[in-house]
Amino acid sequence: MFRRSVVKSSTHVKMGKRKIAQKIVESKKKRKRNDPIHKTQQNAEKAAKAGPVARWTNKERTLIFASRGVSYRGRHLMNDLRTLMPHSRADSKMDRKDNFFLINEVCEMRNCNKCLFFEARKKMDLYLWAANIPHGPSAKFLVENIHTMAEMKLTGNCLKGSRPLLSFDPQFDESPHFGVLKELFIQIFSTPYLHPKSQPFNDNVYTFTILDNRIWFRNYQIVEEDGSLAEIGPRLVLNLIKIFSGSFRGPTLYENPNYVSPNQHRTLIKKQASLKYQNRVEARMGQMERKETDTYKMDTLDEVFHTIKPEDAKGAEKMTFFRK
Repeated sequence: MFRRSVVKSSTHVKMGKRKIAQKIVESKKKRKRNDPIHKTQQNAEKAAKAGPVARWTNKERTLIFASRGVSYRGRHLMNDLRTLMPHSRADSKMDRKDNFFLINEVCEMRNCNKCLFFEARKKMDLYLWAANIPHGPSAKFLVENIHTMAEMKLTGNCLKGSRPLLSFDPQFDESPHFGVLKELFIQIFSTPYLHPKSQPFNDNVYTFTILDNRIWFRNYQIVEEDGSLAEIGPRLVLNLIKIFSGSFRGPTLYENPNYVSPNQHRTLIKKQASLKYQNRVEARMGQMERKETDTYKMDTLDEVFHTIKPEDAKGAEKMTFFRK
């Protein structure tokens, strides 16, 4: 009995040692798997087998913000552009008394090399600055006919962060100033390839159309491959004012001769409203001049043989009759 118990205990000891050794080996394997150095080596081996991998090289970022006093419509438009552009960054509102050249420093602090700045004046006029930081060029626009995505509630929809296609009117290639704006819009609105916040899809298109010396911006969803589109929004019209060689300063490269400021437009409307009363008075005077005093021309000799009976005489006519 004693010998059998000794043999059994020795076999139990051997089995326990084997289990402990297996556990030690498994723990070492787990440590090796969780080791960051081992993971990097495995990733490097996989990358070497897979071949060269594309990287995010275009590090362009666009800063989108506004000045104080911007209206609710301009604020909603700014938020719509931020949602459409995954490579955009936001910042707090800028004081209206500050110099625009400080925007270059703000962009440098935010690590942005493009800027869309909404300038509000009189709480009714909205201007848009599109600039290349820090060496320019920059363009100033008057924003007209703003319609946001929440306001229109259109049927179009696209994936958030998808890379859009840019479609430009052929007139952009006909004049040099429109060519400068085309290159500026391409660098600002196009999403960089392999951007971390972007999606590898092209399901929407931005259109820039020139009509009536203005740039019309529209955003459409590509519904099917045959080219059918559905509008997403927002809508805005850009009326070009000036193009500067620098960033928010510098000599003027182009000035729009057809531009009419909102103040001049409002004064013209007031003048036209004030002329309404003057036109009404002149029309009344002309009507009085054209109106005839005598509706029927009568001959004075017709009353020579017209006699009045004394009984029918009235007033001063009674003195002309004498009874015998």
